[in-house]
Amino acid sequence: MSTFSPRARSAGRRTLLGLAAASLVLLGGTAMAAEAYPAKPVKVIVPFPAGGGGDTLARLMLSRVSQELGQPFVFENLAGAGGNIGSQAATRAAADGYTLLYGTNGTFAINHTLYKNSGFDPLKDFAPVSQLSRIAAVVVVRSALPAKTMPELLKLIRSEPGKMTFASAGNGTTSHLAGEILKSSAQLDMVHVPYRGGAPAMNDLLAGQVDMMIEVMPNAAPQLKSGRVRGLAVSTANRVASLPELPTIAESGVAGFDVSAWDALVAPAGTPAPVVARLNAAVQKALADPELRRQLQERGAEAAPGTPEALSAFMRAELKRWGDAVRRSGAQVD
Repeated sequence: MSTFSPRARSAGRRTLLGLAAASLVLLGGTAMAAEAYPAKPVKVIVPFPAGGGGDTLARLMLSRVSQELGQPFVFENLAGAGGNIGSQAATRAAADGYTLLYGTNGTFAINHTLYKNSGFDPLKDFAPVSQLSRIAAVVVVRSALPAKTMPELLKLIRSEPGKMTFASAGNGTTSHLAGEILKSSAQLDMVHVPYRGGAPAMNDLLAGQVDMMIEVMPNAAPQLKSGRVRGLAVSTANRVASLPELPTIAESGVAGFDVSAWDALVAPAGTPAPVVARLNAAVQKALADPELRRQLQERGAEAAPGTPEALSAFMRAELKRWGDAVRRSGAQVD
């Protein structure tokens, strides 16, 4: 049996007490740092071009969050590879709450399957903060198409298998995969026509070159208001406040259909839990603002705040859902 002298035992106790004290100082420092957060401006990486739909929504919502925190948010647009470049950059940032990432169902759910290597893991590389909003899509058809309702459109597609065309903003985009999910859910045979962006796709729909499109509300709303295209149904489980006259796709004969774009705020993995909690509380307060909710509704979106845990579970489910849609579509980006 090993024995230690009183002097050795005393030295050991001092070492243990020193380590314990150091741990308390470290924990105390972390708690105080989180309590003081944020003490300086916060950078938000938006992995999309400035002025686009994602950038506009990010600035609209997160500028209100910055007011709750009492520090400005500095937006940095790092676009490229469908949002992968900016998302990768966020994984390399310090996990201190002073660099955040805005992302969408594209970056956090679709790209993981669409790209052979997106360069980041949406579940492992980030600490979820909160979901921000859900954005409805709407089925729009060219003005000369005989179908005036969603059931009439479904009947028309089934009567002419392989003939009807649906446009999208490109392979693997929300508009493409929403069409693929509709095809699978309703057992339809129609032809996908991809474009390099939502604007050229909508232009060809206006010109009657394609038959239909399932486009997110912020992009479709101006054309609907002008009457140049006809809206038949919305993609979400519930009707959209800004277009209450339009039924849902589920109401129109495709039971259980519920597809929406969405966005969320995350921080680099390892960001202290108290900092994440502070950010989450600010998001909840910001998204409860009636004026912000009104502005979101005008864009076909609705506030969708929640806990970090809820966002984590949601992202996991959406990764599977959109991943399945990508695999069915056969879309792949190297």
